[in-house]
Parts: sequence; structure tokens; C-alpha cells
Amino acid sequence: MLVRAALAVSTLIVLLAGCVSVPQRPSDLTELGVADAAALIRAKQVTSVELTQAYLARAEANRDLNAFITLDRAAALEAARRADAELAAGTAKGVLHGVPLVVKDNVHVAGLPNTAGTPALRDFIPKEHAPTVKRLLDAGAVVLGKTNMHELAFGISGYNEAFFTAQPIGTRNPYDRTRIAGGSSSGTGAAIAARLAPGGLGSDTGGSVRIPAGLTGGAGLRPTLGRYRQDGVTPIAHSRDTVGPMARTLADVALLDSVVMHGKVPPVASLSGVRLGVDRGYFFADLDADTKAVIDRALDRLKAAGVTIVEVDMPELKTLNDRVSFPVALYEAYDDLKAYLAKYGTGKTVEQVAAAIASKDVKGTYETLVVPRKLPAPNGVVDAEPIYRAAMSTGRPALLKHFVDTFEKYAIEALLAPTTPAVAVAQGPEASSPETFLRFIRNTDPPSNAGIPGLTIPAGLGPTTGLPVGLSLDGLRDSDERLLAIGMAIEQVLGRTPPPLR
Repeated sequence: MLVRAALAVSTLIVLLAGCVSVPQRPSDLTELGVADAAALIRAKQVTSVELTQAYLARAEANRDLNAFITLDRAAALEAARRADAELAAGTAKGVLHGVPLVVKDNVHVAGLPNTAGTPALRDFIPKEHAPTVKRLLDAGAVVLGKTNMHELAFGISGYNEAFFTAQPIGTRNPYDRTRIAGGSSSGTGAAIAARLAPGGLGSDTGGSVRIPAGLTGGAGLRPTLGRYRQDGVTPIAHSRDTVGPMARTLADVALLDSVVMHGKVPPVASLSGVRLGVDRGYFFADLDADTKAVIDRALDRLKAAGVTIVEVDMPELKTLNDRVSFPVALYEAYDDLKAYLAKYGTGKTVEQVAAAIASKDVKGTYETLVVPRKLPAPNGVVDAEPIYRAAMSTGRPALLKHFVDTFEKYAIEALLAPTTPAVAVAQGPEASSPETFLRFIRNTDPPSNAGIPGLTIPAGLGPTTGLPVGLSLDGLRDSDERLLAIGMAIEQVLGRTPPPLR
């Protein structure tokens, strides 16, 4: 597996350097990653049409995953034919020329419905691409379709009662179709894991890129807040939301990030002497057996590769995060959605959207908290505004300072942790319970609220369940490229997670 991971990184470097060396064409084209697919297309050893057809056929054969809301067959094939013609004429657009990708259904793709997974927006069709999507298309990417998600991005299970292509309800984990694929970017995670696409876009408010990537054996990046433009994205909260790339490998995530940022893929870091912090009191509490076994093994391998694991203590983390997390998301949700609905001419109000919500957990959140502008309290609910103002003026700066102080005190470059405390749970209504939600966002939520970058790296399969486990890496603001460089080096040490059997 180490050799395969190293080859993926070397392919990426070769591709970006414009060299002629390319990977070998596999017998199953859907096993190609983003960089390998781009290299083979550019070398004319695979056509974009061939690859697009392979992914579309695989998507049709796996409708029970409920990974897509819109599979754009005709337009995807037409874009692929156009990409092949452009390449034949010597006018390749960029490093993603002809590569099929997927986009979460809350990120605008012009001409395709942008439902945000909710019935009231079923017929809303944006006229312009979101800037993140446009960057990928300008680099030559082909959009296969829009992926399923937890309704309005308000959850981690992907149990969406409005959108599913096959019974039973809910986006399914390709490693075990009775289980969740995480969320809220459920469909992008499931599609990548099931080889319905090599990569794509999700969005992340409190873990919605990293949780599904981690639970489905993939990689994902939540960039520093504000690093990516958020125009053309159905919001939860502007103080927390960001689009993020997802793929099977972090090397491919780094490539997608470089395209969005008009930058370069950072070189793989040397792990010798890299200091990574581990807070066992918070991030390692209450792990299930499989997660603990995989993460313990990963830490041992990283130590052997030269990483210095530093035990850190963040005693105020939970208290500081609780002051920020729900007050910000639940208060900003109303105003931000109202502004979005008006700006893009959806013809809907927040109240109309809320009235049509299909998923019981999301409907309850909107009816009792978002629309009336309330927050939960021990004896009922209270007005949200004063708590939100306090969160923004003092709570959030204090949370960020706690991270900064920890990094400085222990002289670490990043925090290392399990992406989630447990492997994927059974899909169904209970997967959307508050208890499950709080458990699965525990490790990803505090960095999100601090606005700092985080990523998840495939760490392997649990010895008992055979389900994927993710390893997270969180850095300070604007350390995205260094974080990716360290992450790619860790990926080389840990190797590729085996694909699902089916």
C-alpha cells in the first residue's frame, strides 16, 4: 500500500510538471484517482468519454447507495466529448481536462437543480456556477451530477427523507450498505468510495466534509475559513461554512485545492522531526474498539517514520466550543438563508422552505429554533441573539486563542486525532438522533468554530467491522498548504485503504 500511495504522489508531480510519464491504464477505469485520470486523458490513453461512461454505468448499477440527487448523464457525456475534441485539437484547458467529478447539491452548477436536499428548492436552477465549481470547470473538469446530502446540510447521517433513488431511505456506506456514509456531504463521500467518481466537492460547517470522507475511506479538506469563496452555496452560517474538496487520496485533494486556489500543489513534507499534538482527554475519549485499534496503529507507524507525538492538554476546549457552536449556527441560519433565497431569485421564503422540510430532525430544528430565533436551554428555549452576540464578541476569539496558545505552548505544527470517535453506525431514523449527531461532530466541530483548517486522511479498516477509520489533522489559520504537505506524507506512511468489496 505504501508503494501505491507513493506512486499517486509521483503521478501528481509528473502531471503538474508536464512530463510525459503516465500511469498504466487499469482494467477498471473507475479505480483511477483524479491525478491519474488526468494524466491518462492528457496522454490519450483514456478518453474522457470512456471514463465518463464508466462512472455513469457504475452510478446506475449502484442506485441503492442514494448517492445522487441529479445524475446529469447527457450533459456529462456531451462535456466529455467536447473535452476529447479539444484535446485532439491541442487546446486542453488545464490539469483536470476531461476528468469527471461530482458536486454536493448545495453548491451551484449552472443549469442543474440546486435542491440543498430539501423539497422547497427542488425546482431551483441557478444561472451561474459557484466560483469553486467554475475553477474546476475552467481547469477542464466534467460534472457528472449533484450528490445527495443531509437536508439543508443540518446533520451527519444523510438520512434524507425527501431524496433517494432507491429504498431504503438514506445515503449508504459502500463498505456496508446498512450504515451511514456520514454527512452532510453524504453523497460525495459515498460516490467517491464506491468509485462512482474520483473526487468532488462537499461543504463543511462543523465536519460535513471530513466526517463522510473519514467514514467512507476517503480524504477531505476543510480550508481556513474564507479561503474559498462561498458565493453560490446554500448556507447554514457564514461564520462557519466553507466548500471543501474530497477524493480517495489526500494527494488528489491537494490537486483539487490547488485548482480552486489557482496555486500549486505543495511538495510532500519530510516527517522527520515534525511535532504533532495529541489531546487524549478530549479527542481520544470514548473511542470504539475499531477506531482505537486503527488510530493506535497509525500513531505507532508515524513515530517510526520520524514524527514526534506530543501529549497536549486542552482543558477548556469543550466549554469554549459549547459557547460558540450552536449559538452561531442556529442564529445565523435564518438571516443567511433569507439573504440567499432572495439573492438567487428562488421565489421562496425561509418560512416556506421550513414548512416543506421532509426530514423530521431538520424540521424540528427549523420549527423550534431557527425560525423563531431560539436556542435550547435547560428549561426550554431562550432568545438566541444575546447569546450569539456574546459568542461572536468573546466566545469565538477565546476558542481560537485556546488553539493558538496550545500550538505555541507545545511547539506543535498540528493536532492529530481520530476524525470521528466511532466507525459508521446503522442508517435509519436513529442515525439522526441528537446523541449520534453530537458524538460524530465532537472532534471536527471545535476547529470549525475556530475557523482553522482541518483534513482527514484514510487510516485503514477496523479489524472487527471492516469499516474505514479516518485520521484528522488540524492546523492554525492559513496553514492549509503545510497541513496538506504533512498529510500527504502521512498518507504515504499509512498507505491506501482497500476499496469496498462490491
